[in-house]
Amino acid sequence: MRDMRTFRPLLPRRAADPTRDSLVPEHSMAPHPTPPTPRPVTAPIEASVVNSAVYRDGVRIGSPSNLAEALRSLPDAASMAWIGMYRPSEEQLLAAAEQFGLHELAIEDAIVAHQRPKLERYGDTLFVVLRAARYVDETERVDFGELHVFCGPTFVLTVRHSESPDLSAVRSRMEHDPELLRLGPEAVLYAILDAVVDGYAPVVAGLQNDIDEIETEVFSGDPKVSRRIYELTREVIEFQRATKPLLGMLSGLSAGFEKYKTDEELQRYLRDVTDHATTVVERADGFRQLLGNILTVNATLVSQTQNEEMSALTQASYAQNEEIKKVSAWAAILFAPTLIGTVYGMNFDNMPELHWAGGYPFALGLMALICAGLYTIFKRRGWL
Repeated sequence: MRDMRTFRPLLPRRAADPTRDSLVPEHSMAPHPTPPTPRPVTAPIEASVVNSAVYRDGVRIGSPSNLAEALRSLPDAASMAWIGMYRPSEEQLLAAAEQFGLHELAIEDAIVAHQRPKLERYGDTLFVVLRAARYVDETERVDFGELHVFCGPTFVLTVRHSESPDLSAVRSRMEHDPELLRLGPEAVLYAILDAVVDGYAPVVAGLQNDIDEIETEVFSGDPKVSRRIYELTREVIEFQRATKPLLGMLSGLSAGFEKYKTDEELQRYLRDVTDHATTVVERADGFRQLLGNILTVNATLVSQTQNEEMSALTQASYAQNEEIKKVSAWAAILFAPTLIGTVYGMNFDNMPELHWAGGYPFALGLMALICAGLYTIFKRRGWL
């Protein structure tokens, strides 16, 4: 059941002390070495175990209090232990690895977390990383979680790093279906995969609703829609990263049906999960393409609006220039008689026109002639 040879502790071993058994003087003038800093007390592994059960023929026969007891209480090879852990510490994971004989690379991934969904096989143990998702209506955001599943011949160990998915519902479903639970750890793995994939459906519906709202905002000219498109595109990309690797994982499981003699009924269930996952991946791909098109349309509409505003501004500037030309033309026309009147209003004695009888009519005529000439010129040029 367990191969302890594949497990190597990740913590460094303490070096041997050659002076430990040597004789030392009863009194020494040398300063005493500084005592090592005590390591923080780590909670026992059971503190991170949220549920523990042993099953035989699909029926729960015990709820052991610790991992060692769970393994010892397995009556035969047809029985199974299902242990659920929630946010365990590194020391707790290492202790669980020692109990179940888990590979150190899988434990390292479980400790580091933030892994992409994947499926790895270490001997007779499957290591599965899943990313659950749920849509939060209050904030209109997608919340992602991470789940690690170790599936061995006689045990299933789940390690959750977030609230979702709710594995208590999965356990309840399996305990109410003994025929399915009787198929062993692979049936539990199927139920977990099915729960994670089914949890994507509300996310798809929420994203679809957000996209519909964005389309309405784009054509209504909302200036804030560009930021929302960008944020929603990031969520869709993150959703794709959580869902797209599932197809490869399920394909890998299908490829091992004959080699590992997977039950035919369980094969049908896994193919159904593959169908649902394919639909989710296709929808996510469609969302990303649709958001790209919406972003292009929004950029076109923004550019069109800017062009219309520039056109209106240009027309207003043109109309303003026309008015300025009219004002300038009339100012030039009125400037000529003002200039003549100013010259003859200086009243110098040596101005011959002041004592000429026709001086006044001549000045008026000159004013009228210049004004008429300027009016004609401006009128022909379209200034008036």
